[in-house]
Amino acid sequence: MTSPGMKQRLRNGETLGGYLTLIPSAVAVQAIAAAGADWVIIDQEHGAVGPESLHAMIAATAGTPCAPLVRVPTIDLAPVKLALDLGAEGVAFPLVGTAEEAAACVALTRYPPHGRRGWGPFIAHARWDVELVEYLPQRGHEVVCMLTIETRAAVENIEAICRVEGIDGIAIGAFDLSTELGVSGRFDAPEMREAVGHLERVILEAGIPLAALAQTREQTRALLERGYRLPVHGIDVLMLGGLVRQAAAWRRDGA
Repeated sequence: MTSPGMKQRLRNGETLGGYLTLIPSAVAVQAIAAAGADWVIIDQEHGAVGPESLHAMIAATAGTPCAPLVRVPTIDLAPVKLALDLGAEGVAFPLVGTAEEAAACVALTRYPPHGRRGWGPFIAHARWDVELVEYLPQRGHEVVCMLTIETRAAVENIEAICRVEGIDGIAIGAFDLSTELGVSGRFDAPEMREAVGHLERVILEAGIPLAALAQTREQTRALLERGYRLPVHGIDVLMLGGLVRQAAAWRRDGA
């Protein structure tokens, strides 16, 4: 029996752990997916991921329950269409600041008459093991739409954004948000704590699954206790660098 997709698992109230991948490597994604990740975001906004690598990375999740999402560089038809037609299960949109932009994101992930997605799943249908003409009825309504809230405008407009139908998850982008607030990287700064607290209250009251970085056991526990359901446990380039630095410290300390 086919396991439920990410959209259905979120409807079921599950908490799902994810990873952000910027390295253009199907091998790395396959290892992460096989190790038990519930979802990955393949990053085309900040990562070095081109179309061929994108397809291979999406395909590398096949045979696992891991949902391949793609973070596109902009809220635009072309990158969304490419990601979905290469087999992505969903799209993560950056820098969503208004309800109008949120509605545009939802529309880009849906076929007409409910959206703007162009029909052409010539590659995607094989990823999902369905006949070409069956892709739309079987997979067309299962696309995950995730928004990233990371600007002052988004904080101010979060109530209206959360009223847009079709949002499956919202991620708080702490790095961009803290930078715009003038406290880059200082996540405990009063301005940042106030903004994040406001976002958490509104998003959770709207019943929308919430995502944020949770790179340690303590961070994960804290997010789960506050109601988050989409912890992001690591970023591949930082995970790799951290392991190398750890080994270097072992050598300095004489193991």
